[in-house]
Amino acid sequence: MARDMSDKEILKMELEQLKKEVSTPRTPVGANCAETIAFVEGLLPNDPLIKGVPDDKNPYKGDKGGCIIT
Repeated sequence: MARDMSDKEILKMELEQLKKEVSTPRTPVGANCAETIAFVEGLLPNDPLIKGVPDDKNPYKGDKGGCIIT
């Protein structure tokens, strides 16, 4: 697509993109990190990777037997 365009058209497209990007609201990285940490810590009590899955709700645990490699 860009190969078929003149340099002027390419520069015009770049300028339009930069105009869009300059109007994007920005926040400091520290504020974003604090929000992310708070979000993750808020979900921590219900995280099955941290707490584990109770045996009665675990579909992979039970009377199905196991695999024994000999």
